[in-house]
Amino acid sequence: MSALLAINWEPQIRGILIIIIAGTVLCGSTFLILGTNIGARLGFLLALAGLAGWMMMMALMWWAFGIGLKGAEPTWKPVPNTSILLDPGAIYSAGVVTAPVNVAADAPFPDQAAAIRRSLTDNGWRQLSESDSSFGQSASAAGVVIEKDGTLKAGQYKVVNVFDKGGERYPKISESIDFLAFMHKPHWIVAEVAPLLPQRVEPGRAPARAELDATQPHRYVYMIRDLGNKRVPAALIAFGSAIVFFACAYLLHIRDRRVVANRSAGLAVPAQA
Repeated sequence: MSALLAINWEPQIRGILIIIIAGTVLCGSTFLILGTNIGARLGFLLALAGLAGWMMMMALMWWAFGIGLKGAEPTWKPVPNTSILLDPGAIYSAGVVTAPVNVAADAPFPDQAAAIRRSLTDNGWRQLSESDSSFGQSASAAGVVIEKDGTLKAGQYKVVNVFDKGGERYPKISESIDFLAFMHKPHWIVAEVAPLLPQRVEPGRAPARAELDATQPHRYVYMIRDLGNKRVPAALIAFGSAIVFFACAYLLHIRDRRVVANRSAGLAVPAQA
């Protein structure tokens, strides 16, 4: 009894037992009813066809609406070896822009940041507004990269600008007809991260407004969009269940034709001499 009660504290064991019991009750009871009425072999074939058809319809709903068993969600991932860029030279060498940034090497850091923003705009990068839904997601991903690198900690920086490029869908029949555009071009993001001046925290007072530190260079987080595989598990289940369902339906069709042929041969009366 103590062992049975301990199952409630083991989610893995409890989940396995629930699946086994549910599968046995659902599939086993259906097979038992069919087997006692039309035979074990035909009952098993019908039960398997019904289960595969139900799983196919369920997986199609999962696939269409992106629910149920899901894969990895789309995320922003840093570009390998060029994830954090510190100066205009690094921006050009990483391939973010096609020409060197026109700014003096000893220019103040705010001037370098302004020159980099102009160069990004001239090279086809689109600056996102803070009200854009992609801005917050990109800024959050950039913060994770910055903090993981260890150069800046939470509260020591602010994402001031986000630049977007690529990500177009294709093929398109026209700009308004794009229901066949299942493919995507690579999608990049450059997030401009500015260090903040240290703040003095006083008990009982609201923190002062964050101010950018003009004595430190801005960091540029270079990321690419990973589309993930959110609908792949549902698609695999749908295809696999469809194969099993149509195979069972074909076997049932062959059996029905064989039964009809055998009955027709048995009813034939031999010709009298």
